[in-house]
Amino acid sequence: MRTLNEAAIDQIVAACNGDLRGALKALLIVNEQLEAELAQLYAVVSPGGFAQRGSHELH
Repeated sequence: MRTLNEAAIDQIVAACNGDLRGALKALLIVNEQLEAELAQLYAVVSPGGFAQRGSHELH
């Protein structure tokens, strides 16, 4: 029985035409983008961040 992770890996590799190096590169790029988004979110909710400055855009 295949796990969801194994199925996702197979789909990613297939999307890269079986190129494992290309699949890893794509995953690293996506991971970097997600880390950048997370850093932005932390900046918004951290003390002294965007939310602290009185903006009501988060409400």
